[in-house]
Amino acid sequence: MHFRKDVILRLMLPFLLLTAGLAGANAAEPPAPPTDFRAEDVPGDAGTGIDLFWTLSPDDEENTKPRKVLRYIISRKEANSNESLYENIGEPTYRVNTFRDSNCETDVPYLYRIEAVGQESQKSKPVVISEPVIASLQWFNLQRSWFAVFVFLICGSVIIFIEMARKGKKLKVRKIAGLEAITDAVGRATEMGRSCLFVPGIQDINDIQTVAGITVLAQVAETTADYRAHLEVPTSRSLVMTTARDTVEAAYLAAGRPDEYNEDDIYYITDEQFGYVASVTGKMVRDKPAACFYMGAFYAESLILAETGNSVGAIQVAGTAMPTQLPFFVAACDFTLIGEEFFAASAYLSREPQQLGSLKGQDFGKLIGGLLLIAGCLIMTLSAIESRGVAPDEERKTFLQSAQAYIKENILGKGGFK
Repeated sequence: MHFRKDVILRLMLPFLLLTAGLAGANAAEPPAPPTDFRAEDVPGDAGTGIDLFWTLSPDDEENTKPRKVLRYIISRKEANSNESLYENIGEPTYRVNTFRDSNCETDVPYLYRIEAVGQESQKSKPVVISEPVIASLQWFNLQRSWFAVFVFLICGSVIIFIEMARKGKKLKVRKIAGLEAITDAVGRATEMGRSCLFVPGIQDINDIQTVAGITVLAQVAETTADYRAHLEVPTSRSLVMTTARDTVEAAYLAAGRPDEYNEDDIYYITDEQFGYVASVTGKMVRDKPAACFYMGAFYAESLILAETGNSVGAIQVAGTAMPTQLPFFVAACDFTLIGEEFFAASAYLSREPQQLGSLKGQDFGKLIGGLLLIAGCLIMTLSAIESRGVAPDEERKTFLQSAQAYIKENILGKGGFK
């Protein structure tokens, strides 16, 4: 059986027109507006934020294709001004029901409006909040109250330990072998009639590791003054040279031998990394120092320096907080101060109450942090074990699950004291 093409087209034309008309009518239809639109001042801020919340439009369904809602338009105007018009301040996408306006002026009342936008930019009826909202300044952010508790605990412990040290209470600091070895190394250099070499890293004086290294230099200089050993300090920064000269001069003065201080033994070479290293290692090969100290921030030059010192038979003591360079120092040096030991050297050597109290207070803070980590891991682990095999609908919060939620939302989150 054969049909003519024009007959088929005539028969299908009404259906095609009807289908196209229905599709056009659906695409042009605006989405339903969102509901329960409300605004709240952001708590604990500087008076510049207002949070907006709403219930999604009934047409904002997750699996509908094509989507009837593509985004929402948030508009704002000042409530006290008759000439003020609504201005677009944001367009959150579909399935999002919150928005934070972070550009408010303090104590200015605002009115907000929201519209759902569908296909072909069709907009729903606007929804406007009934009462104006004001962004207010709060002096204290109570959401961070737990953070304040920890700050007070740690700072309070530092003050208490300083007072204890001032009153003569003996604060125990464990023995640091690398610092104890300074005397032996300088004594050996004196017996052999060779020099001591101190390298304070390659960073400037604004680096905390350089400052810690200069602190150790004071102790090394005082020991060399006592033993009448020769000390050399090559530096790669001019400010480090100036600081090192003052430090060594003060150490020789404290040791009662100011006349043996020679500022030419503390000298500047160059800022260039490998130029400095080439000069220092060359001097090490020529002079063969009996003791080498590397205290500060080091990079690729650490292994070159340590291996050269090892090849000339020097006792070597290193200290740095650079994790990538520690393995080289540990492998090539006799003693190595690792990270915290390096920064504790100042308190260890000076025994001043302020520094000892700060050191013990920091240890107390680390103890609190460690205990919280262990407690948090235990609670999370036991809570996860309890929840295994329990359907979400049937789940009732146990003590561990409540504790887990409190840690996440109030201590680590923004809940604060609740």
